[in-house]
Amino acid sequence: MVGRRSAELGEKPIAKLLVQQAVPASIGILVMSLNVLIDTIFVGNWIGAIAIAAINVVLPVSFFIAALGMAIGIGGSSIISRALGADEAPKALKTFGNQITLTILLSSALVIPGLIFVNDLIPAFGGKGDIFDPAKIYYIIVLCGVPFLALAMMGNSVIRAEGKPRFAMIAMIIPSVGNLLLDYILINRLNMGMEGAAIATTTSYVLCLAYIIWFFLSKNSELKIRFSHFRLDLPILKEMSALGLVTLARQAVVSITYLLMNNILFDLGGEDSVTVYAIIARMLMFALFPVLGITQGFLPIAGFNYGAQQFERVRKSINTAILYAFLMGLVIFAGIMFFAPAIVKVFTSKTEIIEKTPSAMRWVFSAIPIVTIQLIGAAYFQAIGKAVPAFLLTLSRQGFIFIPLILILPIYYGEIGVWISFPLADIISTIVTAYFLNREIVKTLK
Repeated sequence: MVGRRSAELGEKPIAKLLVQQAVPASIGILVMSLNVLIDTIFVGNWIGAIAIAAINVVLPVSFFIAALGMAIGIGGSSIISRALGADEAPKALKTFGNQITLTILLSSALVIPGLIFVNDLIPAFGGKGDIFDPAKIYYIIVLCGVPFLALAMMGNSVIRAEGKPRFAMIAMIIPSVGNLLLDYILINRLNMGMEGAAIATTTSYVLCLAYIIWFFLSKNSELKIRFSHFRLDLPILKEMSALGLVTLARQAVVSITYLLMNNILFDLGGEDSVTVYAIIARMLMFALFPVLGITQGFLPIAGFNYGAQQFERVRKSINTAILYAFLMGLVIFAGIMFFAPAIVKVFTSKTEIIEKTPSAMRWVFSAIPIVTIQLIGAAYFQAIGKAVPAFLLTLSRQGFIFIPLILILPIYYGEIGVWISFPLADIISTIVTAYFLNREIVKTLK
């Protein structure tokens, strides 16, 4: 029987609860983002600027497979949160067991063709010219560790669904710290180059999964599953897949975006332009950590209270999350506008990249404060189990709007057309999401 420690999601004041959930999530995302950021700085300074571009080429493939775990985790966690809110412990336990089985099967199955077609995938994602060889070295080693990452990402989502954000935060911190320490040892001290960077990353995935396994086996977890829970259950799989498809589709679009951006920028400006994008992509992952933390903290609160039919608390959680995320967005916007040149110099000393990156970075971040509405709005529909609007709104920003823009605008405006596509997509998708979110509040949450 599942314990009732998660019941505080339906009892504590929303503002206090959101801070309680969001701060550990933000810290975890911050540490993970710092890991990616510092890893990029280490690679850029200890191996070379071309290595930054090489890693950026590999990320879409490995992250897409790992995103299976995230998709299964978030899709199943939505079910678990609502099941706990409705006091349906057996459904929560069965869902968790199905998440584990499905993650192992799918992530392992995708690694094999990923390794077989390595020579085709890397050039397709922009790994051309001098980028190919270091990208291939990194890709092969990292891909072997991706199933561990997929299981870790799935487990982390379930920890949050239980209302245990502190443990989820630690699960994100452990691999980040481990990766940075191994980076220093393998790249700087042992001069292992791209192999060292890849081994450090893969080992960090294993460390993360080891901690998550310990959590679920310890008394800290309320979800004590048995072997019978691992048997796949069709109704649960259908519901989990419908909700998880939102996350998987989002990551698929991210991977397609990387593919298009790397190829478009390589054609417009060669390896240097691909490196500019790699630096900006790392800053997007890093700078948005408080906004993403609020979004992560919001999910179990909205899901639990919706399952418990406490609609006033759901409304308040939406408003509070949007307000907090917007304020964080303003701080991020100001920091990028003022410190973009200094930020770029941390990554590389190459003059061409230092000259090109700041203006591009400012364009990319120019609409960040308002896009927080889009992120919270799309997350709300996923939290309450409405898969279709969650799917469409999640894809609206990068899939339906951004990708057409980067295919069209560079034809007329060159490289600047790529960068102005970011704020245009943010503004349009935010307007669309705000409309549907407001309609949902008026119709359903009265």
